[in-house]
Amino acid sequence: MSRITTIGFDADDTLWQNEQFYRFTEQRFTDLLAEHGSHEVISARLLAAERRNLNFYGFGIKGFTLSMIETALEVTAGTVSPAVIKAILDNGREMLHHPVELLPDVAETLATLAPHYRLLLITKGDLFDQERKLAQSGLGDLFHGVEIVSGKDAATYGRIFRRHGEGPERAVMVGNSMKSDIVPALAAGAFAVHVPHALTWVLEHEEKPAQHPRFHEIVRLAELPDLVAGFNRS
Repeated sequence: MSRITTIGFDADDTLWQNEQFYRFTEQRFTDLLAEHGSHEVISARLLAAERRNLNFYGFGIKGFTLSMIETALEVTAGTVSPAVIKAILDNGREMLHHPVELLPDVAETLATLAPHYRLLLITKGDLFDQERKLAQSGLGDLFHGVEIVSGKDAATYGRIFRRHGEGPERAVMVGNSMKSDIVPALAAGAFAVHVPHALTWVLEHEEKPAQHPRFHEIVRLAELPDLVAGFNRS
């Protein structure tokens, strides 16, 4: 087996907290519209709007904010007040200014791996927001390359791992999303390591490829250095 030379990392909910801020803001949103439906009903309408809008707005807080406004207009039949629209915009802006909260073991694990492998940050979402979070994280100097992409599929991983390394066969992708981080990386020919997060957006769910020979799952990111070293001893 070829030696592993490159490790890609997802950002949101792999290196730092993300989904919890969406859940908190969604609760605020449904509270604003409580007279028009239950939390479950309003949340379902919001999710439907987000699903419709992904091809237009992409992933990230700005698209989420626009989907909240669209949902508010829908559930109120266009009568939503300017005060509610302002509150939605304020909540979205607050998300864009929230301090970065690193997940456990992240800084130590990356520092352990960086001298031995090319580390890549491979994330999707709004360019400005992801750049902001990376800068605030203090992790930027540990990465050989940073790729902020509109979506993650096998072709994207193949291109990135060839650009920054020796191709996907000698690379590992690490992340919390089966749909975005694991399944397409495996399809590209890379190893994929799932690090579950307690909160994962429903649109990122996909069946676990448990039988794939290059799929692995760990409980804590601190397990990663030993796991990757084991790949190279196989």
